[in-house]
Amino acid sequence: MEERNKAFRIVGFWALLVLAVLWLVPLFLVLINSLKSNLFITADPFALPNAETFTAAANYTGGVQRTGFFSAFGYSLFITVFSVLVICVVTPMTAWYISRVKAWYTSVLYYLFVFSMIVPFDMVMFTMSKLANWTHLDNPVGIILLYTGFGAGLSVFIFVGFIRAIPIELEEAAMIDGANPFKVFFTVIFPVLRPTAVTVAILNAMWIWNDYRLPYLVIGSNYKTIPIAVQNYMQGSYGQKDMGGFMAMLVLSIIPIIVFYLLGQRHIIKGVTAGAVKG
Repeated sequence: MEERNKAFRIVGFWALLVLAVLWLVPLFLVLINSLKSNLFITADPFALPNAETFTAAANYTGGVQRTGFFSAFGYSLFITVFSVLVICVVTPMTAWYISRVKAWYTSVLYYLFVFSMIVPFDMVMFTMSKLANWTHLDNPVGIILLYTGFGAGLSVFIFVGFIRAIPIELEEAAMIDGANPFKVFFTVIFPVLRPTAVTVAILNAMWIWNDYRLPYLVIGSNYKTIPIAVQNYMQGSYGQKDMGGFMAMLVLSIIPIIVFYLLGQRHIIKGVTAGAVKG
């Protein structure tokens, strides 16, 4: 039996290694092509840069200047950070209320959040963009509210599943000590939910950072986020496309979200009951 389990572990390891390589190969191709000139990218996209094809940082500096990358980076960072913060504060409170208040309307509210996950964005994008214009949400601050609404469904669903597994005795003990509901949530419930909150933050940050359609429909070219700036740069002029600069901008846009994931992954693997011990 032990030998069989060992064989399964070995097979699983190699299977995961192959999948990891398949996922990393496209990123590697983008990286090496960001260091080559356009002619050589088109002629041989799989070749490594050499003395003839290497462009050093020319693609990066040119792409940054022509796309207005730093401005787009600022808008993307502002929208992503504050959207994720609002989602990670509001949705666990909502999930806690749904989990602890046993009433028909909390069940209805929960299923409405679940239902919102299966509604395609294409069904609501035009009415949503029109409503955003009417309510003056077509700006970097207003779009945070829209992202909170779109991200609430999955986030509430995840938090409800974990909160229902938290012993209610922890909350009762805090209430006996004189804690009000807000203090119970932020001193008892939220610390237990920290690994889950990091998971929700990573999922939403990856989606918001890379999202193209919602910023394009709501704030358009007035406040270009990174996906919009890169897409406009890719269109080129007179049919000409700077593939080297395009690849370089893709690399720069990928780095922040990878760094965020690497910083947050250590919290994901912690136990869900971390911090639940009173005292």
